[in-house]
Amino acid sequence: MAERTVRRRGYREGLGGELAAEFLGTFVLILLGIGSVAVAVAGLPGSGRQTGNFGAANWLIISWGWGLAVVFGVYVAGGISGAHINPAVTLGFAARRDFPWRKVLPYWLAQVAGAFVAAALIYASYRWAIDAAIKKEGVPRDKSLPTFSIFATYPAEYFGGSWWGPLLDQIVGTGILLLLICALIDKRNTAPMSNLHPFLIGLVVVAIGLSFGTNAGYAINPARDLGPRLLTYFEGWGSIALPGSFEWFSGYWWIPIVGPLIGGLAGVAVYDLLISPLIRARGVTREEGPATEEP
Repeated sequence: MAERTVRRRGYREGLGGELAAEFLGTFVLILLGIGSVAVAVAGLPGSGRQTGNFGAANWLIISWGWGLAVVFGVYVAGGISGAHINPAVTLGFAARRDFPWRKVLPYWLAQVAGAFVAAALIYASYRWAIDAAIKKEGVPRDKSLPTFSIFATYPAEYFGGSWWGPLLDQIVGTGILLLLICALIDKRNTAPMSNLHPFLIGLVVVAIGLSFGTNAGYAINPARDLGPRLLTYFEGWGSIALPGSFEWFSGYWWIPIVGPLIGGLAGVAVYDLLISPLIRARGVTREEGPATEEP
């Protein structure tokens, strides 16, 4: 998501420090992101501060909450690991040879772990609001889709059980994300200066939420969905979490994982095939990637 990593000597030099940064950056991303969903879905209605039903204002809370979560997650980890905080970003950078393949799996594990721990903390903080919302619904926890949606994603009912529509949505949404990240960190192009790119990447996520979010919850990040989904499975949401089945969808769990990974590869490919050659043709030297291996 990411800026050029500066190699530091001394304490936690190398992969261990990078993984700690990815863990904490993803933790901040998910904590603030699903925290905003918890406010919109359970916190405001349950606290008496909202009298109407979930509406456009609640969606704006979620969209801006996730956008700001990205901003601060990138600032936390950017100088150490490049702040991927998303397995699709890690895979995309590896595919364009800006990141070593041997680090991909460790980064993924750190990202999922950070997302899981953040989800656990949000659950501990909002357990009372969640329990009140479930009681108001009058259904058991494993039938409460709205409270599950605080943590993980599901497809809109209008897809009618099709897996192709939500998968396409995740491919397109993540492709846009990676395409624009590549543009925003490319100093040969018109990349922002003065460390402003985290804010603009956050705005990209806001824009995706406002333009694609209702299709399938715009996971666009396998760790963002998988970590919290595992938490909900352990906390009693049952088959809604795994395998991801409800009245109009079945076995959905893999789509927010596979779709973003495909979309990440597509996004960097589009940028590198259509924009990078034009920049090279104008004689601009290629910048090193956000986590290129040192010689």
